Amino acid sequence: MVTITVTISNPTGLHARAAAKLVALCTTFESSIRIIRVDPDHVADGKSILSVLALTASNGTRLKLEVIGIDEDGAANAVRGFLEGVF
Repeated sequence: MVTITVTISNPTGLHARAAAKLVALCTTFESSIRIIRVDPDHVADGKSILSVLALTASNGTRLKLEVIGIDEDGAANAVRGFLEGVF
């Protein structure tokens, strides 16, 4: 299992279009990808658009990624890069 903490740096946060791109990215990996909003705690399945949108992650929100599976390293790095970027 790979665990990484990231902070949303996009000024508009993880809005609907960005969430859809994130889910599309997550579905390219076999690993299970959980995204956890650190404060308050809320767990989302990275492969579910409704689950990701429910995080309501605005700019500055801290998220913890938990990735488990055969391609966990690549998946964790790709998702971290996406979330720390400007989408």
